[in-house]
Amino acid sequence: MSASAVNLPAHEDIPDSVSDSSDISNEEGWEDVEPDEESNPVVGLFSEQVFPDARSMLKECKEKYNFDLLKIQKDLGLDFLDNIKLVNYVRSEVKKGNNTPDFSSKSKFEDDAYLKPVLEDDALLYSLDDLAEEGEESAPGTEAERQVLELQENLERLQTQFSEYRLAVQQSMDDQLSKEDQKLAESTPKPSSHAIDRHQEAEDGYFVSYAYNAIHESMLKDSIRTDSYRDFVYENKHVFKDKVVLDVGCGTGILSMFCAKAGAKKVIAVDNSNIIDRAKEIVHDNGLGDVITCIRGKIEEVALPVEKVDIIISEWMGYGLLFEAMFDSVIYARDRYLVPGGLMAPSHATLRVAPYADPDFIASHISFWHNVYGFKMDSMLHKIYDEALVRSNQPETIVGEAQTFYTLPLHTITVEELSFLKEFQVTLNQDIDSLDGWAIWFDIFFMPSCESVLPEDAIPTEMQKKGIVSFTTGPHGTETHWQQTICLIDQAKHKAQPLKKGQTISGKVGYEKTEKGARGVDISVQWDSDAEKGVQLWSLL
Repeated sequence: MSASAVNLPAHEDIPDSVSDSSDISNEEGWEDVEPDEESNPVVGLFSEQVFPDARSMLKECKEKYNFDLLKIQKDLGLDFLDNIKLVNYVRSEVKKGNNTPDFSSKSKFEDDAYLKPVLEDDALLYSLDDLAEEGEESAPGTEAERQVLELQENLERLQTQFSEYRLAVQQSMDDQLSKEDQKLAESTPKPSSHAIDRHQEAEDGYFVSYAYNAIHESMLKDSIRTDSYRDFVYENKHVFKDKVVLDVGCGTGILSMFCAKAGAKKVIAVDNSNIIDRAKEIVHDNGLGDVITCIRGKIEEVALPVEKVDIIISEWMGYGLLFEAMFDSVIYARDRYLVPGGLMAPSHATLRVAPYADPDFIASHISFWHNVYGFKMDSMLHKIYDEALVRSNQPETIVGEAQTFYTLPLHTITVEELSFLKEFQVTLNQDIDSLDGWAIWFDIFFMPSCESVLPEDAIPTEMQKKGIVSFTTGPHGTETHWQQTICLIDQAKHKAQPLKKGQTISGKVGYEKTEKGARGVDISVQWDSDAEKGVQLWSLL
């Protein structure tokens, strides 16, 4: 799976704040009325006011809030990436309610976390290089300008890499399916063989996507994820000592190396991506080649050098838990290779749902299209509600207590049980103008035995107090690369109604593969309260 680092959103993405452009300058007949310079509206650093450009916004910051960006850049000797961190640091502090952030030293915003934009499509970030050139009275071709350009190129490269990880799986699958559809239009193969080829090429594309470094970098840098696996293995060395371990979808081999260091007798690392070649080198470079065996291929097709294994470890979770359908392969490995009484790590997963309301996001993501530079673009809303969104949310957008609607015991669950319809009931903890959607996330638990029973409605923070390694991907915990899955309600079909604190909403959540053999997931939610009821389907692709 994938994570966030430097993630300046591409301009073609649907904006979550102010759009960078409304490109009409090239249309015939407009040349005599358009201004010479392209306007890039910028959201204020200390307010939600929208300014026509970065210069006018920074002028207001200087006069009203005593914030002089160019002076701070010069005084602290900031480079291009430092400038990005400074902007995101100020925005994050203001978002917390602090209108007087401390920027007296670079140390206040040196954390790489500030490379991630607080506002998606933040036009100010794209204007920093222009502002820097204005602040420095240097001639073209100077060393300073060359360094800025070089940093900008590096940033653009990183932007491309880290945007790839989110879309790699979807793009590779879509590309393969589109190619096959084009072939179908030019010929008339038998439907059965077409379906087989179509899914096979999509499957190949899925594994190719995991050859990208950025995907593995994002996962390894997700400390919540990686620390949890490490802590479970190292805190239970007595469980792993002299055992045979199978790592399904091993990636760079980090989990396999944890197990080897914990005393495993043999570790078999399997992956069907080219990353397995890097894993072999990593294992060798760390002197673990006598313990870890790396094998290229699908777990359903490879021949392992052992009949059975004592432990299966795997990081198989996708967005919304089941996107990618990798857990199907883990279940196959469990049923084929795990000894009776063997251990699955992790051992349990739970899915949680909560009511969601975020009028600011709705305004930027939906209402935005009603008036774009004075033009009505409602046609851009076509099918905007059909796709589930993956994004990180503030806790205040969760307007009711989350409820666990499905618990997955990984030692016993079947593939058939990964398609389901489960009931839930939540209670609002505040008044809201409308229910904007549903937030879904998952929690992961590492129990030390296949006989361990997960308590009903287990919460990671409570389980950690009992010594059980666990983590959440929910908005109340530290952000992970999985973030949360947001299913926005189509208010045109389900008229928004104000709801009161204490109101109860009951319903059902359903998961189903988008089609047989696919890795996407269709999510359905039925809900019913005193004020409204509805049912809607979203695809997680």
